[in-house]
Amino acid sequence: MSIFSPEQEELRTTVRTFLERTSPESSVRRVMETDEGYDPAVWKQLSEQLGLPGLHIPEEYGGSGFGFVELCLVLEEMGAALLPSPFLASAVLAASALLASDDEEAKKELLPGIASGTTIATLAYANDTGQFDGAVEARSTPAGYTLSGSRHFVLDGARADLLLVVACADAGPSLFAVEKGAAGVSAHPLSTMDLTRKQADLVFDEVPARLIGAEGAADEILEHVLRLACVALVNESVGGARAVLTQATTYARERLQFGRAIGSFQAIKHKCADMLVAVEGSRSAAYHAAAVAASGDASLATVASLAKSYVGEAYFAVAAENIQVHGGIGFTWEHPAHLYFKRAKSSQLLFGDPLHHRTLLAERFGL
Repeated sequence: MSIFSPEQEELRTTVRTFLERTSPESSVRRVMETDEGYDPAVWKQLSEQLGLPGLHIPEEYGGSGFGFVELCLVLEEMGAALLPSPFLASAVLAASALLASDDEEAKKELLPGIASGTTIATLAYANDTGQFDGAVEARSTPAGYTLSGSRHFVLDGARADLLLVVACADAGPSLFAVEKGAAGVSAHPLSTMDLTRKQADLVFDEVPARLIGAEGAADEILEHVLRLACVALVNESVGGARAVLTQATTYARERLQFGRAIGSFQAIKHKCADMLVAVEGSRSAAYHAAAVAASGDASLATVASLAKSYVGEAYFAVAAENIQVHGGIGFTWEHPAHLYFKRAKSSQLLFGDPLHHRTLLAERFGL
């Protein structure tokens, strides 16, 4: 029996059907080779027809007002389809950062564009090791703020219309908005292992910026947003793990050796069984994390790190075993197994690897 409501299951089915039609493997391969990294026509459809970017944004800011659980269901299906899109950057990172701020004016002005999909936004916070530091300095001038410095590994940073940048002001880390095309911004696309998720380094040279909320408030916002991002990412990873498990078991049933399906061999049975355990464990962890995120429970920090550390390793292990089950063909460029393998590895590292999150848990528990 499903733990989700009929309405939530209907949402899942609608998104899955849409992605089966618009994001088959051939489209994923075509889009990941482009500079944009996503198909504008598909983005327009999922925005205008399905309203997915604004799913969890309150109605007062132009969204549909659903919860984080519904958002995670959508991400799971996107992960299963390997959809190349700025959804994680815009609908999760940027939208969550604005929602977590206390700047009502900025919310009313900026969130409707994100919700409608007409504005692609992202959050720039990391240094060259993937952690936050003061590498971007915010200087207050009579005309407003200017930013100078650099941010690294910014999701969809080269094509975002709106950059939300964490920078150090006089009162501490603060959140700023920078519009696309602002003078002094340069974006440098990165060559990444996972071609389905574009990243860029951004350099700011006295760039005019708008303060979001109060000076010194970004530390708390960033911590909250990254926890939500971890929850979103593990649910996306569950979709990918589910897809590779299906690939492996289907091949095990259909591939014959010595007149028998290879799935009848004990070694392959054990691999598929281990994959199933990993996928089901990941599903439980991810769904629980989504429920905690939706409820606003104080345990979010713990649950997000637990889920991120477990699911990140599980997805990567399942993706690797899928290649082993397929044998030689699984190593070829023509087979989709490597696409999921690369997505699994990048997702394992994004927003902190398993060791980082276990360290956070140890510190939280005083170990």
